[in-house]
Amino acid sequence: MTSKSAVRTLRRSLAIAAVASAALLASCETPVEPPPPPPPVVVAPPPPITLNQSVADSAAVYVSFIREVSSIKGGFPDAESIQAAMHRGAAYQSGQVSRGLIAYASILALQSPEFVAGLRGYAADPAARQQVINSVLTDPNYAAALPGADAAAGLISTTIGRDVAMLTAIADAVEGDAYTIQERNDPRRRWAVTPIPNREVRLERAKTLSNGAMLPSPEESARLFAAAHAGSGLGVSGAKATPPYTPVVARALSIAALAALGAAGEDQRENTDILINDAGNQFCFDLSKLNLFQCLAASRPSYEDMFCIGRHIVRDLATCAGTAVGPAPVQSIAVTPPPNITPGPSPVATTASLNGG
Repeated sequence: MTSKSAVRTLRRSLAIAAVASAALLASCETPVEPPPPPPPVVVAPPPPITLNQSVADSAAVYVSFIREVSSIKGGFPDAESIQAAMHRGAAYQSGQVSRGLIAYASILALQSPEFVAGLRGYAADPAARQQVINSVLTDPNYAAALPGADAAAGLISTTIGRDVAMLTAIADAVEGDAYTIQERNDPRRRWAVTPIPNREVRLERAKTLSNGAMLPSPEESARLFAAAHAGSGLGVSGAKATPPYTPVVARALSIAALAALGAAGEDQRENTDILINDAGNQFCFDLSKLNLFQCLAASRPSYEDMFCIGRHIVRDLATCAGTAVGPAPVQSIAVTPPPNITPGPSPVATTASLNGG
């Protein structure tokens, strides 16, 4: 073999050995796998609307009492019917009616799509949600500046304003009948001007009824509880109300705001219990009850009891409710009737009629 052939053979052997070595080294390496995909970003849904049962129960007490008082009418046929009306109208605790009014107003606020939608926007962001919750709990007036608050406040003042108008009309009728029944041509005059026997017992009966706890109707409470969570079911409507709002409306908006943010459930009852109390609102109902007792203490014949019912049960209830929510907003849309048709009075929907009364 020539030297050249030997060189070529050696080079070929070295090349083959190099390839074999490379293959062997490659077979010993750990295969490289692609990195795993990043975990999917999970966005937690906002908490649902939550309102605790206590608020619904308080609202049910108020609605039921309004319905009870709305059943009082003028034209009493006998002295017994006057006392029966007195018993119905006096059987309320001032604090319960005050709290019930605010609770009911908060559920009315939750019937506003604009207000609820604005709050649900904050609820989608955990940081923004907590900031709004903290602000509402720190300052009850904060909710009045939230998106849609004017629409919610309008529902409150309009709906309760209709109740006020209804109660005022009843008070006018009862007080007016207290004068009519004294006329000589009224066949009821004979018993109406007769002194009431056992006047002290009658007064103590009214005081006893005033101290009794008012129990919520389970059906009424369930209906209001469902309406609060559904944002519908009460069939209310009203124009927007511009601020400033009364303390009662501001507190009602605060409770509704917490509920829309999912922060007014059973575990947050302590917060709603604070917001549902307003000393100024309760004072009005306390004073009304005091005036009723003074009126009954001075009253002697039945027609004077009639006046006490009209003035210090029905009218005072209307006055306190009207003061609590402020004047109802005025509709700014003018409706032109068709030609040759005289427009009649529009039907007025009240809490009693809208809510099953």
